[in-house]
Amino acid sequence: MIYNFHHFYYWLKGGVETGQAYRAKLFRKLGLDAKFVFATTFPERNIQQETSYLGFLDSEVIWMYGFFTDCRISPVTYTLEQFEDTFDETNYTFSRDGAIITYRFPRLGVIYKIFLADDKGNLVHRVEMISGGCLIRKDYYTYCRIYSEYYVPVDGQAHLYLRRFFNQDGSVAYEEVAEGDRVLYKFPDRVLFSREELLGYMMSQMNLTRNDTVIIDLEPGMIEKAAFILNAASARVGLVMHAEHFWNQDAEHVLWYDIYEYAFAHPEKISFFITNTDAQRDLLREQMQKYKGICPDIITIPVVGLPGLRKSQKPRRKFALLSVGRLAPEKRMNQVIEAVVKAREKVPELSLDIYGEGGERGNLQAMVEKLGCGDYVHLCGFQKLDEVYQEYEAYVSASYVETLGVTLLEAIGSGLPIVGYDMRYGAQMFIDEGENGYKVPWEDVEALAEGIVRLFTEADFEAFRRHSYEKAGNYLEKEVERKWQNLLC
Repeated sequence: MIYNFHHFYYWLKGGVETGQAYRAKLFRKLGLDAKFVFATTFPERNIQQETSYLGFLDSEVIWMYGFFTDCRISPVTYTLEQFEDTFDETNYTFSRDGAIITYRFPRLGVIYKIFLADDKGNLVHRVEMISGGCLIRKDYYTYCRIYSEYYVPVDGQAHLYLRRFFNQDGSVAYEEVAEGDRVLYKFPDRVLFSREELLGYMMSQMNLTRNDTVIIDLEPGMIEKAAFILNAASARVGLVMHAEHFWNQDAEHVLWYDIYEYAFAHPEKISFFITNTDAQRDLLREQMQKYKGICPDIITIPVVGLPGLRKSQKPRRKFALLSVGRLAPEKRMNQVIEAVVKAREKVPELSLDIYGEGGERGNLQAMVEKLGCGDYVHLCGFQKLDEVYQEYEAYVSASYVETLGVTLLEAIGSGLPIVGYDMRYGAQMFIDEGENGYKVPWEDVEALAEGIVRLFTEADFEAFRRHSYEKAGNYLEKEVERKWQNLLC
């Protein structure tokens, strides 16, 4: 069995999630048994809703907190009628506002707020119980109650002190007890005193053998990554390099990126490293030889492959720019907007559509309003983009954290010229200067704007487009399949 571990950022849906979903599809095609284990924090929505949207099968998904119960990954099927059947009190009022239903029990002084899976049906995902004006409990459902959260009021705020996880028959599987920033986990036969211990316990219960492979994608911290590595037993352990792996280096020292620090401190525990590009592979190999005196097994496998080249079936929108990515500071979407506003002084027909979601959306929207560019700069949210790229004439990127750049690959696979910062791996991999785009100095917004102007005033779009398609031909799906098959079979 192949176990793929990741934290899974529900609201971001970045390159790691996209890459894992692609890998799941590829492994199915190759006939490889695989599970995708998400050690995520607690979502407001059902994990199945998120993972199925990305393309995972329910049978492929393991949620760490559900691993210790007999509840399976499932869509929400628990109905409002089933919930009402649990009422002992018949004196209540009912109201509905879209996907939120409120039951009020005046004699008991209790309110139930029901959060439905959507605003049209009657499927219950979450129930909040309010007593005396204070939130005291939240219950989460799929086809049964899967866990509950318990609260007490502290300084006028609801304070979470307990999570209780259930089996299908309603019995308690285990509990998470919160004490400030600390948690402990109470099982019938043991107590675990950290999330890292819980990770390790989960892996010990998987009974991993030398016939299994553990693939670690992105985790938020070194300690959690160490928990995965230390508890892999005799299984092969692979570490996927989704991000830049170091901060800086000099003749005697290298400062590793913190999420990889444990693995690089103990490379003997890693069976193989996977990089997205040959450039990162060669650099990592050179650094390991120089600073560690070893030559680890490092394989280049792009996080995704292109199923084919996407050709436009209708005329592309003139002067239309596209940028795609997580709305996070490292993606520098603010600089993309600023550059387009500057470039429009010389190319007044320019427009920009940004696709993606994330914590920076509010700041970006405020920036659009402040600059008065809302008529030609649009935040389009998260969408499936299979048929979107080829509507545009060009792509612009200001990201500085790409080890491949899935969106850059998708852009050239749709024949788009690119303007971007001259950063390692991403833009450097996909832009051939003056042939399918322009690379400009990092953080130089003026230069980014000039690159956009140059593209729309000087470039031969047809020639640039042909060159992008030619480069994309090196990243077709069949090559990615071959590399995974060679590694795992």
